[in-house]
Amino acid sequence: MFQLDDQFLADIGLNELPDDQKQAFLQHIYEELELRVGTKLSDGLSDEQLEQFEKIIDRDQPSVDAWLAQYVPNYQTDEVFVRMQQATKLEANDPGLKSEFVATKWLEVNRPDYRDVVKQVLGELKSEIVNNRDAILGGDEAAPTA
Repeated sequence: MFQLDDQFLADIGLNELPDDQKQAFLQHIYEELELRVGTKLSDGLSDEQLEQFEKIIDRDQPSVDAWLAQYVPNYQTDEVFVRMQQATKLEANDPGLKSEFVATKWLEVNRPDYRDVVKQVLGELKSEIVNNRDAILGGDEAAPTA
């Protein structure tokens, strides 16, 4: 996957961004990426699917638990879950961990192309940032006109 960090900023030529602005900029990029990916992923989904996924990402535990019971009853042995648990160091029954896992699995079932969508949208966003790098860094100030 990808990381929104100092290396990401270096890759897009924004490593010169003042330190006090880096985290805010990365947060903005994350939110924009989340919005754009969500919009693209929702194309072609039914209202029922969208409602179900909304409950999952809102961490509605009855919905999360019902989805797990139906689709991945042995989730604690699922390779993806095990990796997520190891990375987060959370207990297997942690509601946040279960919700993140269900969101990931839900996307695999309902939008198996979601990784490609994220990659495509991130590429588009990177291009936009690179094309506007001077303005972002403040070096593209308009010259006074006569």
